[in-house]
Amino acid sequence: MAGLPSHARVVIIGGGAVGCSALYHLAKMGWRELVLLERNELTSGSTWHAAGNCPNFSGSWGLMKLQRYSTRLYCGLGAEVGYPINYHVTGAVRLAHGKERLAEYRHITAMARHQGIAFEMLSPAELKERYPFVELHGIAGAQWDPDDGDIDPAQLTQAFAKGARDLGATIIRFCPVTGIARGAGGAWRIATAQGTITAEIVVNAAGYRAAEIGAMMGRSVPCVAMGHQYLVTEDVPELAARAQLLPLLRDPDDSYYLRQEGKGLLLGPYEWQARAYWQGGMPEDFSFQLFPDDLSRLDPQIESACRRVPLLARTGIKKVVNGPIPYTPDGNPLIGPAPGLSNAFECCVFSFGIVQAGGAGKALAEWVVEGEPEWDLWSCDPRRYTGFVTRPYVTAKAIELYQNEYAIGFPVEERPAGRPVKTSPVYARLAARGAAFGARNGWERATWFPRSAAEAKGSLTFRRPHWFAAVAEECAAVASRVGIADLPGFSRFELRGGAAAEWLDGLIAGRVPKPGRLSLAYILTERGGVLSEMTVTRLAPDRFWLIGASTAEWHDRDRLLASPLPAGTVLEPVTERYTTLVLAGPRSREVLAKLSEADLSSSAFPWLSCREIMLGAIPATALRVNYVGELGFELHVAMEHALPLYEMLWEAGAQYGIADFGLYAIESLRLEKCYRAWKQDLSTEYSALAAGLGRFIDFAKDRFPGKEALLAEQARGVRDRLVPLVLDPLEAEAPFCSTVFDGESRAGLVTSGGFGHRLGKSLALAYVRADLATEGTMLEIEILGERKRAMVAREPLYDPENTRLKG
Repeated sequence: MAGLPSHARVVIIGGGAVGCSALYHLAKMGWRELVLLERNELTSGSTWHAAGNCPNFSGSWGLMKLQRYSTRLYCGLGAEVGYPINYHVTGAVRLAHGKERLAEYRHITAMARHQGIAFEMLSPAELKERYPFVELHGIAGAQWDPDDGDIDPAQLTQAFAKGARDLGATIIRFCPVTGIARGAGGAWRIATAQGTITAEIVVNAAGYRAAEIGAMMGRSVPCVAMGHQYLVTEDVPELAARAQLLPLLRDPDDSYYLRQEGKGLLLGPYEWQARAYWQGGMPEDFSFQLFPDDLSRLDPQIESACRRVPLLARTGIKKVVNGPIPYTPDGNPLIGPAPGLSNAFECCVFSFGIVQAGGAGKALAEWVVEGEPEWDLWSCDPRRYTGFVTRPYVTAKAIELYQNEYAIGFPVEERPAGRPVKTSPVYARLAARGAAFGARNGWERATWFPRSAAEAKGSLTFRRPHWFAAVAEECAAVASRVGIADLPGFSRFELRGGAAAEWLDGLIAGRVPKPGRLSLAYILTERGGVLSEMTVTRLAPDRFWLIGASTAEWHDRDRLLASPLPAGTVLEPVTERYTTLVLAGPRSREVLAKLSEADLSSSAFPWLSCREIMLGAIPATALRVNYVGELGFELHVAMEHALPLYEMLWEAGAQYGIADFGLYAIESLRLEKCYRAWKQDLSTEYSALAAGLGRFIDFAKDRFPGKEALLAEQARGVRDRLVPLVLDPLEAEAPFCSTVFDGESRAGLVTSGGFGHRLGKSLALAYVRADLATEGTMLEIEILGERKRAMVAREPLYDPENTRLKG
C-alpha cells in the first residue's frame, strides 16, 4: 500500500466510480502529483451496490452529452487500461402509456439523434419484436436506445483506478479524512488517519458523504441520502434458454426498470413512499453496508412489473439491495468549482453516478486544468444553489424528485415541495389575487394569473398549455395599457471605489457606461463563450450596480471576485436588500407621473438611463429599461418599500387598466424582441459573436477575457449564428433543443421557443449554420416528431425600430 505523500497538486477525496474517473482524466490530461484518498476500499460507498445501468436518455442537453461520452468511453476503457470490464450493451426499450409520454420520447429521440445516438420510436408491435416477453395492455408505443445497457460498477471503478495509477497517480485506501483547513498561499491542509497532506487543489468526490467533507471546508453541500431498493430474482428458464441478453426495459409510467441479471431479472422501482436516511447525522462508517429490506414500499411497482412481464411473477426473489444514493434538490450532480472557495472543486452527489462517471471525470478535469469544460454544464454547476438551501429544503425536494424520477419532463413545471423559501413583501398580495408561482433561486415569483379556479387546475402538456389564454391577456395589457410585475431576487452587487470603473472595464467585453447611464455587459470565457450577463448601472462616477439573473448570484460573485479588486474598491452583495417592480406599457409614464414630481419625459429621462426619484415618500432607483420591449421602468427599492409602492402604483394605474403580469408573459414578450436568456440562449458553448452580441463588444479596448479568441473567430468566420425563426401555425411551440433542419441536413438547435402574443405567431430562437442565417431562408424544426416550416427573420421581430420602448 502506498504511503501518504506530504504534498499533491490535486487531492481527490472519495474512491467511487466518479472519484476514480476524475483521477484518471486528470492524469490523461498530463497532470502529475495526483492523489486520491478513500476512507475504506474503492467502491465502498454507493458504487459497490449500484445497479450499473447506463442510459443515454436525458431531458438535459448537457447531461445527455455527458452520458453519451461515458457509454462510448466504457466500450473501450477495459482494453485501453488492461482491465476487463463486464459491459453489456443490450439496448433498452422505454414504454409509453399515453400521448404526453410519447411526445416526450419524440423530443428526446430528436435530441439524441442530433448528438449521434440512434434512438428510435417503436410501435407496440415493434416493441414486442424487441422484447418478446412484454405484455402490451395500455401501451401506446415505446422508445429504443441501442447503446443502453449495464456495466459492473466495481470493475469500472478499478479500470479507472488502474488507468490512473499507470499514468503516475497515487491512490491511498483506508485513509479517512478527519479535517481540512486552509494552508499557506491558498493551499489546503488535509488531515487524515495516516497523517497530513498539503494540496494545491481539493476535489470533493465523497458521494453520500459529500456534505461531511464540505463542512470541513466551510461549505454546506446540498445532499441527502435516499434509500433505493432493487431486487434480483432466481434464474428464469426462458432467459437461460436465450442466446442473447434481453434489452433493458423501463416503464416510467409505472415507475420501474427491469433488466436481465445473469439468468434472472433485476427489478428497480422508484416508489412513492420514498425515504431519506440519516437525518440526524451520518454514521461513523457505512462501508459496504445496506439498509434493511423494505419491500412493502414497492408493492405497486412489483405488481405492475409482474403484469407487464409475467416471467417476473413466475420466479422467486434471490436478493434484495437497499442502499444509500445521494440526491441534490433537482437530482443533478455537483460538477465544478465549489462556491465561494478558491482551489476547490466538487464532483459529487450523483444519483446516476455509474453512467455519469466517465463524462463527469472529463468535465471536472477540464475545469481544473483548463478553467472551463468543453460542455456548458450549468445544470450541474454547484453554484446553481445558493444560501437559501437548508437541510429540510434539500430533503423535501429530494423526496419529491425521487417520487418523480420517471415523471414526464414537461417544458414548464413548478413543483411545490419545500416552498416557499423566499418571498417578497408583495407575495401575499399576489397570492390573494390567485397568482401561480414559480421559484427562481429560492425566490417566489408570479408565473401567471389564472382567471378562475378551474383554469388554474389545468394539466401539464407539451402542447399549448392551459394558461395560454390568460397569459395572452397579460401580454395584451402590457402592450396596450400598463402592466406591473413583482420580480424579487435579481442578483445584485454594488461596486464602488475610485478604481472601480477601470477594474470593471478590464472584465467586461464592452465599454463601461457613463454616470447616469446603464448598459448590458458580458463577461466572456477565454474561448469567447458567454459566461455572465449583467446590467451595469453607473449610479455615480465611482459607484455601480451589477444586476444579473437571480440564479446567477453565486456564479457571478465568484467570477467577479476571481479578478482581484484594486485597493479601496469594494464589491458588496446587496441582493437581499433591494427588490424590483417593473412597470411597462404605453401608459406606464402616466402612471408613474402621478406619484413623482420628477421629469419623466424622454428628453430628461431617456432610454438606458437611470435616475434617483421619489415616488410619494419612497426613494427609488428608476431605470429606463425592461425585458418586455415596451415603454417602461424598472423600479428598484429597498425591500421594505416594495408592498407600499406596489399598492400606490396599482391605485395610480387603476384608471389606465393596470394589470399584473408574470414570468410566462415576460417569456413571450422577450422572445418577440429576441432578448437573450442567460444559460438558455447564451452559454459558454457558443461565442459572443455567434450569439449576435457584436454590438456589446468593443475590440478597441486593450484587453478583456476572450478577446483573442473572438478575433481569431472573426478571421476564420463565425460557424453558427443565433437567429429568430417564425413558424407556420401549429399546436405546440418548439421545445428547448429542438433540431433545425435544412432539407435532410441538421442545421441548428433551438434555444428558446414560444408563442408571441403581440405578433400572434409561434417563434423560436436558434443557432443555425452561418450560411443559413439570412432573412427569408426557409428551414424546418422538428417538433415532437413532426417537421414544421420555419423562416429566418430579422431581429427584433416586434417593434424593429424600438420606437415603443424609447417613446
